[in-house]
Amino acid sequence: MPANQLANKQQVMQLVRQKLAEKPVYIDTETTGITRTDEILEIVIVDWDGSVLFESFIRPQKPIPPESTAIHGITSDMVEKARPWPIAWQQIRPLVAGRLLAMYNAEFDMRMMQQSLEQYRLPWRENFDTLDIMDLFSQFIGEWDPNRKALRRYRLEQAGKYFKIPIPNAHHALEDTLLARAVLYSMAGLPY
Repeated sequence: MPANQLANKQQVMQLVRQKLAEKPVYIDTETTGITRTDEILEIVIVDWDGSVLFESFIRPQKPIPPESTAIHGITSDMVEKARPWPIAWQQIRPLVAGRLLAMYNAEFDMRMMQQSLEQYRLPWRENFDTLDIMDLFSQFIGEWDPNRKALRRYRLEQAGKYFKIPIPNAHHALEDTLLARAVLYSMAGLPY
């Protein structure tokens, strides 16, 4: 391994250890899609120690597209009796307020939380401290993507395989949250 790659891994390892000392909460969502009008269908929040703080389906305002169901397996029938996002958010917000939020592709999950609230014409007034595990893993690997003119991005499944983590990337919020947490600990060289 080239010296600069080794130095980069050590820098990321040091940063991750500093962030782990802040005892972050880990979040993952499953959604109706990826556009600006899509909503959260499922959300899981796992505490720094791996315990589940919150796990719930969320009822969206419109039916779940079949192409989304094909990815995560969540159907409109499964979320029919679930709470809508504004009600769930009343329980979620106190769990995450003032905490470092760690997510694999934080930009997406934060956008989905915000736009799920805005679908109900409710304002987003949050300013969370986030940690993007996907960005950290890209820095950890340090492989340049000439097409993007940036570091290569990796799916959560690829990061898990890199560290030989036996938690599958199942496109279910709980498993994906636990896998993202395990990837972060693995970058720090710590057991998860």
